[in-house]
Amino acid sequence: MQASSGRTADRLPAATGVVAALLAASCCLLPLALIAMGLAGAGLMMTMMHYEWITLPLGLFGLAGAYVLYLREHRRCDAEGCRLVGERGTRVVLGLASAVVMVALLLRLFPAWTSALLGRL
Repeated sequence: MQASSGRTADRLPAATGVVAALLAASCCLLPLALIAMGLAGAGLMMTMMHYEWITLPLGLFGLAGAYVLYLREHRRCDAEGCRLVGERGTRVVLGLASAVVMVALLLRLFPAWTSALLGRL
């Protein structure tokens, strides 16, 4: 079996997944993390919450695009008999990006449930 060269197309799904997760998290998770580290104040979170109507859909569409790119490249390599470079890393990054986007959606869509859950921790 011949290994696919380290092309940019092999790394594009992982990079797209990271950008999608950052977009989705920028409304609520990213400001919380910056506040917890002492790098920002509550004003940043209030400002970013105004833009959640655009960041969450962009994150969702970006994540869907990352999966489409990954599956397309995986199908191409299966047909050519090659293997993807960094396939395990791409899967891990896509999984982490999916988790971040899902947490951002849960925080947005079910605020009472997530606050009760976080209150018990």
